[in-house]
Amino acid sequence: MAHRVVAIDLGGTNIRAALVEPDGTIVKRDRRPTPRQDPTPSGLVEMVLNMAEGAEVDRAVIGLPGVVDHETERLISAPNLVQEWIPNLTDAWLTAESGLSVSLANDADLAAVGEATFGAGSDVRDVVYVTISTGIGAGIMLNRTLLRGRYSGGEIGHTIVDRTRAFAGGDGTVEGLGSGTAIGEQASAAGIEAVGAELTELVRQGDAEAVSIFEDCIRTAALGIVNLCWLVSPQTVVIGGGVGMNGDLVLPIVRELVASHGPAIEPIKVVNASLGDDAGLVGAAAWWEAVGRNG
Repeated sequence: MAHRVVAIDLGGTNIRAALVEPDGTIVKRDRRPTPRQDPTPSGLVEMVLNMAEGAEVDRAVIGLPGVVDHETERLISAPNLVQEWIPNLTDAWLTAESGLSVSLANDADLAAVGEATFGAGSDVRDVVYVTISTGIGAGIMLNRTLLRGRYSGGEIGHTIVDRTRAFAGGDGTVEGLGSGTAIGEQASAAGIEAVGAELTELVRQGDAEAVSIFEDCIRTAALGIVNLCWLVSPQTVVIGGGVGMNGDLVLPIVRELVASHGPAIEPIKVVNASLGDDAGLVGAAAWWEAVGRNG
């Protein structure tokens, strides 16, 4: 039986909520600053109830930027969230407070479900979703089922690509060397004052120093993607995130490295996310099926 679902994207700065139809269509939205001063996530519950009111909905999916324990159905860690909330970010507490059946999801996993079911990967069965933003994360859909163990995984940002730096006690990870944060840090060290979108525009304009830093970082991110491709052999890699969605700058680099260093069984398509920031919200409509959950 198809269900409408309440979808929540819980971030450290904002909470986004949506009412989503079974086909992934968003019919109602809300967005509010995360009430970081609250001792419990009561504001989150209020948004769930507002979305559900009069909508004949009995379930909700909460996307979180952290590690979820799928055995006990609770958030384990999320550095950017209000730490006092973590004991209450469980299926049991949220279900009791809202009266809906609630499921917690890592936000990259939820976006992967959205893109694989309704977005840029919907035409194939095996999809990897990678977000390149402040950090780097991933979700893996194989045979239209989310790959996960007891804990949410796909954390390619924390895999190591520079053993020399790592052995010396430094950050040799994909995220440490290839994320938006890494781009900003390296640009600042080089004396470039532009940040974020302004820095990206410098790259587009051909500023030699900015181009060198940006492309070096994206190559590092691409190596993480290549490693992931060897592990799970996806048919399509979908790239999202604030940095990743600059497709004209990012996709050619990733495509080249995946083609030259990745599995050669069949060409792996590398594309941008088609659902943008809504991937996680839309993914809530297919979450139960993707994780094999019945109720």
